[in-house]
Amino acid sequence: MSPRVVVLDYGFGNVRSAVRALARVGADVVLTADKKAALDADGLVVPGVGAFAACMAGLRAVGGEQIVDRRLAGGRPVLGICVGMQVMFSEGVEHGVRADGLGEWPGVVDRLEADVVPHMGWSPVQPPAGSVLFEGLADERFYFVHSYAARTFPLADEPSAGEHPLPQPLVTWSEHGGRFVAAVENGPLAATQFHPEKSGDAGAQLLSHWVGSLR
Repeated sequence: MSPRVVVLDYGFGNVRSAVRALARVGADVVLTADKKAALDADGLVVPGVGAFAACMAGLRAVGGEQIVDRRLAGGRPVLGICVGMQVMFSEGVEHGVRADGLGEWPGVVDRLEADVVPHMGWSPVQPPAGSVLFEGLADERFYFVHSYAARTFPLADEPSAGEHPLPQPLVTWSEHGGRFVAAVENGPLAATQFHPEKSGDAGAQLLSHWVGSLR
């Protein structure tokens, strides 16, 4: 059977193209804000475009905070795309206004420091060794449209404590006026700053890797 994937419909994101892209790579995909469906699915996709604070308000309106928290607590996969990735961090800063994120990762999303903003177009990425999402895709370019990003990833720099240390998150970087986080793989939580659904064959292959991991 095909993995069941819910694309969370909370009013923000290029959701139709994401639904089509996921269906093309073999997912049984539904666009819905239904909480039970989102919790029960094999995979949940959180898309997002626009402002960080507005996306957070939309997520809260459909119980998105609880859905993401409960899924991750149970080791159930979640994929964030674009602002759907940004809201996984602790906070976002836009036009001097701070907004709380979901807080799944420490860190701040703020404006890119570049001569040309937004960053719009195809850019290379630097995935780490061991990446599942980027297997065979290290030399590919992906499609970005954004003015804000996480430019550090504190969790990757923190040593894991205890006798059985947790695996470090796998962080993929890109550059536009400086380095920023292009993707993260962290147990059941994965996310991309770029739009895989708009990234041609490379994006389709990345989504195929994620959907394949749900089986």
